[in-house]
Amino acid sequence: MKVKKQKRHRKIVRFYTACFGFRQPYKVLCDGTFVHHLIANQITPADKALSTTLAASVKLFSTKCVIDELKGLGESHSEALQAAHELTIARCEHERKKSADACIKEVIGEKNMEHFFVATQDVDLRKKLQEVPGVPLIFGLRNSLFLEQPSAFQRQFVKASEEGRSHMTESEYKMLKKRAKDILETEEIRELSNEDEDVGDQKLELQTVKRKDNTRKQMGVKDRPQFKRKKAKGPNPLSCKRKKSHENSNMGSGKESKDGDNTMRSRNRKRKRSRNGKNLVETGS
Repeated sequence: MKVKKQKRHRKIVRFYTACFGFRQPYKVLCDGTFVHHLIANQITPADKALSTTLAASVKLFSTKCVIDELKGLGESHSEALQAAHELTIARCEHERKKSADACIKEVIGEKNMEHFFVATQDVDLRKKLQEVPGVPLIFGLRNSLFLEQPSAFQRQFVKASEEGRSHMTESEYKMLKKRAKDILETEEIRELSNEDEDVGDQKLELQTVKRKDNTRKQMGVKDRPQFKRKKAKGPNPLSCKRKKSHENSNMGSGKESKDGDNTMRSRNRKRKRSRNGKNLVETGS
């Protein structure tokens, strides 16, 4: 059971730290009823008991109005009065004295900007503080301390605030619209300046080309160099073949005729030989 209670308390503390920005050491604002309950049930030292409940270091606070109320209760609350003097006094900004519950409500305010844990045994005060967002409540039961669950109002407030964060407010929408307009204007100015620069560059190029043409005309320089083509006077003597003489040709033709006669003669001789052989055969027979 003790482990379950510790887990529950840690979960509640985590809720307030994540949703409302509570940070260690936690500040606990105690009223006279809670201080009297601690002394009556011998829950001492108080800071150690509260630090085990919240699983973190704590600082205990009270107010002048709470101390004045304990003074008015007489000797039965003398020990509680002495213990309350040892606590740090939280500043309350009202001139006249008020009741302890009214003083605590004023110190807490509408949003509990100081991030106080309120420790009280007053049931009516706890119900009133449940309607204030971001006020964790501590109460005692016999010799143990409990951290109260966040109320339905506090949970609904957290849900609504988260939904509001996801949407833009009117001021944020106006700022975004203004920034978008400024960005578009700067882009248009840049485009116009780039176009002007391009036109200026083209004009400069044309002017430079015209100046070069004028200087060439004045100096009598033509645009393109003209080279004289060399005409071919005749064939290259090294690439030409030598002419054959007539004597060589006649010699060659004579040789060919002689060779031709010899071949003809040889052929005729063979034929004659074959014929003579046949005649000899015939006569022999």
